Amino acid sequence: MEDGKRLKDYNDLPLVLDVRHIQCIMGISRASAYELVHMPGFPAFRSGRLIKVSKKAFFDWMQKAGQQ
Repeated sequence: MEDGKRLKDYNDLPLVLDVRHIQCIMGISRASAYELVHMPGFPAFRSGRLIKVSKKAFFDWMQKAGQQ
């Protein structure tokens, strides 16, 4: 995250995540994060040119994906 800040808790995250947050949370490359947010079924939406994801929707998606 900004200035190398590590996220330690769910509550440290903003309500709306961007691709950098997804990258940091999942420990993946920037390119992989962009591939992920463009996958069918991923809960991303656009705000102008920016790709955003609701924090709750993202963690719900991760939990659902982990159960498959």
